[in-house]
Formats: sequence, C-alpha cells, structure tokens
Amino acid sequence: MDRVVAATVGVTSAGLGVAVGQLVAALTEPAASPILAVGASVVDLTPQVAREFAIRTFGSHDKLALTLGILVVTAVLAAMAGLVGARSRAAGVAVVTVLGVVLVLAAVSRPAAGVVSVLPGLLTTLVGGAALLAQLRWVDRGLSPRAVRAGGRLPPIRVAPGSDAGVAGPGPRRGWMDRRAFFAGSAGIAAGAGLLAWAADALVPGQGLSPGVAAPQPVVLPPVASPPPPLPAGLETSVRGVTPLVTPIGDFYRVDTALSVPTPNPSSWKLTIGGRVAQPYTLTLAELLAMPLVERDITLTCVSNPVGGPYCGSTRWTGVLVADLLRRAAPDPGADMVLSRSVDGFTASTPLAVLLDGRDAMIAVAMDGKPLTATHGAPARLLTPGLYGYVGATKWLSELKVTTFAADSAYWTHRGWADHAPVKTAARIDTPTGTLPAGQVPIAGVAWATHRGIARVEVQVDQGPWQEATLGPDVGLDYWRQWYLPWEATPGRHRLRARAYDMAGQVQTDEVEDVIPDGATGYPVINVEVRT
Repeated sequence: MDRVVAATVGVTSAGLGVAVGQLVAALTEPAASPILAVGASVVDLTPQVAREFAIRTFGSHDKLALTLGILVVTAVLAAMAGLVGARSRAAGVAVVTVLGVVLVLAAVSRPAAGVVSVLPGLLTTLVGGAALLAQLRWVDRGLSPRAVRAGGRLPPIRVAPGSDAGVAGPGPRRGWMDRRAFFAGSAGIAAGAGLLAWAADALVPGQGLSPGVAAPQPVVLPPVASPPPPLPAGLETSVRGVTPLVTPIGDFYRVDTALSVPTPNPSSWKLTIGGRVAQPYTLTLAELLAMPLVERDITLTCVSNPVGGPYCGSTRWTGVLVADLLRRAAPDPGADMVLSRSVDGFTASTPLAVLLDGRDAMIAVAMDGKPLTATHGAPARLLTPGLYGYVGATKWLSELKVTTFAADSAYWTHRGWADHAPVKTAARIDTPTGTLPAGQVPIAGVAWATHRGIARVEVQVDQGPWQEATLGPDVGLDYWRQWYLPWEATPGRHRLRARAYDMAGQVQTDEVEDVIPDGATGYPVINVEVRT
C-alpha cells in the first residue's frame, strides 16, 4: 500500500475520532475533551525549565502553542498508526488502543474527574479505530467508499482509439482513478471532522481547537459604599512610551495553568470556606455581592516575570476583604495557611497571617469598575497585595480551606516553587529601545515593591553615575510608580540600567537569579543605538 495513502488514512481517522470526542465532551464534560485532557497532563508533567521556556518564548500564546503541538504530535502518531495498520490490522488497532488509553487516563486524572470523564476518550478511540479499519479495507480493495457501496467494482473507463492506456475490466482497477477517489473521500472525512469540531467549539468555546473564551453571564455590581478618589493622571500624558498608570483590561497579562478558560455560571457559583475553622460556610455570588464592597488600587505580578518582563499589571479592583470572611469562619489557632482552590482544581497556598494582617487582600469581583472577565477569573478571584500570583491570586475561585503548610501543599509547591513568595522590588525600563536619534529623550518605566511602596528609582547610562529619576504619582504602597529621567543621547551604543528602592530604603538586588523558585532578580538592562 502507498505510504502516503496509509499515513493519510491514519490522520483522517484520528481527526474524525478526536472531533467526535470533542463534541461528546462539549455535551457532557468539557474538561474531559481529548485536547484539553492531554494538554492539562502535558502541563503537569512538563519539567519546570521547559515550562518557563514556553512562557518566555510564546508569552500569552503559550497555550495556543501547546494546542498546536498536541495536534501535530497526534497527526504524526496517527500517520504511524496508518502505516503500521497497512501491514498488520492488529498492530494498527494496538496503536490506536494505546493512544486511547492515554486519552482516558489523562481525562480521569483531572481533579474534578468523574465516571463520565472516560466517555470522550473512549468514543475517540472507538470511532478512530473503526475509521482506520474501514479506510484500510477500502484501500486494500482498491476502491473508493462509493465503489464499495456500488458492489465492489469500478465502472469501465473508455479511452480514445489508438491510446496505449489500459482499459479497466470488470474487476477492481488500482490506478490514478482510485487514488483520486481515495483522496476525495479523505477530504470528505476531514471536512466532516472539521464540522464536528466546529460544533464542539460552538457549544464550549476554547476547548482547545480555538482560543475563544465564552463570556460569563452578566453580573450586576452593587455600588461601593466608600469609593476612593479617582486615580490621578499618569506620566503617559507627558512621557511618550512609558507604561500607562492603569493597565487596560485587554492588556492585562494572563499566566495560568488553564488550557481552556473556565467559565463558571455566576448563578450557580459558590465559595466554600472551611477546613480548620469553627464555623464553615458557603456563599453564593449574590450573598458575596451583598457584603460590603471595597475598591483598592493594586499591582499584580506573576512570579514567572523575568527581569524587566511584561507580566505585571495595575488597576482598581473591587471586592470583599478576605479577612472579614475568614474571621466569620473562626480559624483554628494552629492553622497557618489558606489553600485556595479554583473550579478547575488549581490550588495556591497563602499564609494565613498575611490574609489577616490588615492588608487589602480581597475576593475580587471586578477590575477597573467592570465585572471580571472569564480570562481574569470571573466570577470571583483571590487577590493578595504583596504576594506573587501563584501564592495569592487564584482565579475562578471555589474554595478557601484553612489548613497548615505541614498538612497541605499547593499546585506549584508540588513542583519545586517556594511556598512563601513576597513580591520583590523591581524596576522596568519601557523606553527607549532599539535605535533612536541623538538628542534629549526620556528614559522611563515603572517600578514596584508591592505592599512596601517605591521611594526612589535611579538610572545608570553606561558606566556613569547613578542618577535619580523623577517619580510619577504616588497611588499607594500596593501600586507601582512610573518614573522618567531626561537623557541627552549621544551617538553610539549605550547600556541603560535602572534600580528601585522601597519605602524602607532597601534597594533591589543586582544579583541575577532565575524566576525559580520565588521570582527573578537583577537590574533591568536595555541596549540602545543612537544615530548621528
């Protein structure tokens, strides 16, 4: 059998099987879809170094890259199944079975897996295997599916007198006509698979075949009793290229473990507060929103942010103070940690003392005056000023469990990250970059030391002295500060560095450390070329 034909049989069979699995998952349990289940397992099993490489390389597109990678690997394995199956039906079925077992195991290994979780992977395997055997049978007979239905014979081919082309007899003819018919049939199967996949994605957007995110049901926010004054104008009004004082929602970074963005139904969402408490209880979203809401200006930073990196954002958040919720539950005096859980099973460990020390840790329901989007944790998320997101900012929140660090550990601490991770003092240079004309230009950026505040930023050009920059508006200890320094740029290549001081006078360290295990350190460095 032609190798290209055999490989095509494998790929189209797998495509049909996966599409059926996606559709079944959309109708039963979206998290068990073949692509999402395998993708989540890949994320769990990938070494940390590889994960950080993916974040640095692909940024917010890391999940799309993972999905495409899964599809490519699936296609390669499916092509191998077709090639093996062309030589031995039993071997081909064995390959499909092994792949099916992987699908089912990936689905049932998820935190919220149930009996129905096996269904998408099981049907993917059965449909893919059946399609493989059927297509191999058609190819072996040298017939298209239409010819099989017609009784297993192709019609005779008429040729012009004198032509040296062979004339098809009454039996099967293996030639270019059959090859063309086969690929036409394969295209039909592929189109059918695409239609099924489209239907699955229409039912549950973002199942892995597209980056779409289903919009959560609209939430009506009650007014805040004592809103803070409006934020001042930022330096972006006068300093070109500096990061805006308030990060637009559409530009706010996203780094999480969810291959598909969860979309909990606000009307059925609940937050459970339990564990080592005297009075465990559960809140609906309506009950949460009926509590006193506060608005706070807070900078959120991801621990995966490299020195000078983009995974940091600032806005005004609306929510309920976590301390009020915890005190109502009356934590056990021996507890020292709160394990927050997402609806998709992700967990984060936050020191209990931090949540009760008076800072504005909250269950946020809105950002920039608007209900949270699905991407940023709707309908409610944890937010802890002064801690990196992986230990204090669980999205799609479903549970707060009061416990101890000795008894429980969270998703990332299982994987070698620190369980205590205060945000480190850092500065970032936004402008200038690349090539620029000679003359006066601003060196500008932002700096943060969340919950400690920024007191000063200094800039160094080449090996010159450190010069103090002008700071932008002071929003508070939990918010970043913009800064700028006018610079007379002279022709040639130059190296720019910056460093920040917190309100206690501590300067950020120049020691270069990777993001693992508790955040990157070092001075940001920008190399520029000034034209004459």
